[in-house]
Amino acid sequence: MYYILISYSVQIALTKLLIVGRMTEKLAKRQRRRCCMNKRILSILVENTAGVLSRVSGLFSRRGYNIDSLSAGITTDPNYTRMTVVCKGDELILEQITRQVEKLEDVLSVKVLKDDQSVTRELMLVKVRVSPEQRAGITAIVDIFRANIIDVGKESMIVELTGNKSKLEAFIDLLDGYEILEIARTGIAGLSRGSDDIFYLSEDEEEF
Repeated sequence: MYYILISYSVQIALTKLLIVGRMTEKLAKRQRRRCCMNKRILSILVENTAGVLSRVSGLFSRRGYNIDSLSAGITTDPNYTRMTVVCKGDELILEQITRQVEKLEDVLSVKVLKDDQSVTRELMLVKVRVSPEQRAGITAIVDIFRANIIDVGKESMIVELTGNKSKLEAFIDLLDGYEILEIARTGIAGLSRGSDDIFYLSEDEEEF
């Protein structure tokens, strides 16, 4: 029994070394592909009224703008909802999107969340089909990404992972040798760093 435990630990350790090498290579390739793409994250404070989510998302569809990610939830005041929208395009399109959103009736304030001035996170749940022989490999990947195994069945596992988009996508890439049964993602949520509050930002304080 002691020998089996040592062998299992060695297997996990060796798997981690292989994973780190693969992960570094995949992240480098992903960065090269995205170097020319423009992305903007909008933190939008809206009145918590019926249909406000469809009105904001409807603006994007009517104008032909693409939404990469959207999440929403009430703030400390239940009368207001904070929406985090991730959109892509050239600089002119992104500027038009921001200005059009500001004009919507239910929108109280819009702030652009810049990478170096904000914190963003996303939650992902992944269900993977695994055999008893594959569990060591999955466990090694989970440990490296500081994820959590939240459910274990006879032939599957559900893993919970929180992080930025690149971390989540790197995790998915490393599961290419396993059968992914289902994935659920919340979309990005974000806040600006420091003590400013989106509700009190004036137009002069916003930078685009």
